[in-house]
Amino acid sequence: MPENIHQHYNTKFYKIFKTKTDTIFIILTITVCEMKKISKRKSEHLYLRIAGTIEQQIMEQVLKIGDKLPSVRLLAKEHGMSVSTILQAYYHLEGKGLIESRPQSGYYVRFNPSRFPQKVEKSNPLQTVKAKNVEAIIGEVYDDFSMPGLTRFSLSVPAPEILPLARLNKSMMQALRDLPGNGTAYEHTQGNELLRRQVARWSMHWGGHLQANDIVSTAGCMNAISFCLMALTQPGDTIAVESPVYFGVLRFAQSIGLKVLELPTDPDTGVDPDDVKKVLKSHAIKACFFVTNFSNPLGYCMPDEQKQAMVKLLSKNGVPLIEDDLYGDVYFGKTRPRSCKSYDEEGNVLWCSSISKTLAPGYRVGWVAPGKYIDKVKRLKLYHSITNASAQQAAIASFLASGRYEYHLRKLRQTLHSNSLQFIRAIGEYFPEGIKLSAPQGGFILWVELDKKIDTYQLYREAMLHKISIAPGSMFTLQERYENCMRLSYGMPWTNDIDKALKRLGNLVKEMM
Repeated sequence: MPENIHQHYNTKFYKIFKTKTDTIFIILTITVCEMKKISKRKSEHLYLRIAGTIEQQIMEQVLKIGDKLPSVRLLAKEHGMSVSTILQAYYHLEGKGLIESRPQSGYYVRFNPSRFPQKVEKSNPLQTVKAKNVEAIIGEVYDDFSMPGLTRFSLSVPAPEILPLARLNKSMMQALRDLPGNGTAYEHTQGNELLRRQVARWSMHWGGHLQANDIVSTAGCMNAISFCLMALTQPGDTIAVESPVYFGVLRFAQSIGLKVLELPTDPDTGVDPDDVKKVLKSHAIKACFFVTNFSNPLGYCMPDEQKQAMVKLLSKNGVPLIEDDLYGDVYFGKTRPRSCKSYDEEGNVLWCSSISKTLAPGYRVGWVAPGKYIDKVKRLKLYHSITNASAQQAAIASFLASGRYEYHLRKLRQTLHSNSLQFIRAIGEYFPEGIKLSAPQGGFILWVELDKKIDTYQLYREAMLHKISIAPGSMFTLQERYENCMRLSYGMPWTNDIDKALKRLGNLVKEMM
């Protein structure tokens, strides 16, 4: 028997010892370890299954606000599970704000997000309207990001507290050691090969069939979108977008002389192919841009059959689709939604994404699979940036290759789903009656529609006096629209301070009415 057997315990690496007995012992030890891991995963699955059943009963109002839940011991006995497993399920629901513990009494249903607030209605932008200049508002909101002590509901990135910073640091240090010149040498113009291979491998999660050579790395997702717009259009051309839409796309389109047509957008399903079909008959559309999964800022997720119909329609009419799939990995359901790219048979979809919303915003690592436009995109990248930062690409490639990304995403999705429910509950409690709210099934953004009397830019100015930052709705259109709307991010840990900030914001809204 080896002297220090504990060094071999709980690891997949082992040494073949001289005697047959020792070898069998080590293999059996590893088998026991693997069984323990399987048992742990099974336990995690059980508590999530119990929590999911209770959550569904709350959503369907089988269990109503104020109803008492079965005791932990009774539920454990009924399901033949341990008390700790049931407690885990209750803690999980408590973290989402759906139930609460009352001392000496038990657990009670606290909140049902289906009750309030009302859902946002389908947008209906005009097809001809005087453009509005909101660059000053955007600049003001972004300039305030550096203010210390600010509650940043306006910032659409995950907070550092919910990111695997230690693991990322290790990946970065390893990249600096392994790269030629410790990361000071130029990377290949198309991008780090390992990164592109990992992105291609990951595409299987959404039905993609990409190869490393199909992908070009970029400095974040917006950089990828910019290359796509430049590759597809000339000054004076018209592009069609959802509405409201991420302001960065609007600003860049304007900067290169494009006209923007804003389309009606459903808060649950996004842009309807029938609406696109109508504008294709009346306008010379050079390209469409849609955030198909958990859009910024409306939060919709286009159904798979709608994605397929959209790809078929645009391909038939020779109109390329720029698909921003930045939030697709942050889903709250059981499976990741597909991307339009998965239905693309002719290379007509330019699929853009990055890890800016899931892993490392400041690394500025993104990519695009431009389909049949790849040569144009590669040429533009060569002209505009030559290549991207070597170390960041290599670090992210290493992180993806290690298998840590999926583990991180599972934790991130749980945190953000809980946050979304906490935000909806708080907004329902603290804001005036009659407001409307999006109901995203992924991502970390809420779209809030207030009373028509409220100007959210003025609300922003008032909130900043209390060190609370929001994103006014007028930032997300070129039209005279959405002045009474705002975007809120729930991409930070839920705390009492966050709850107080939402309460303060709700009181400010009441004071403005």
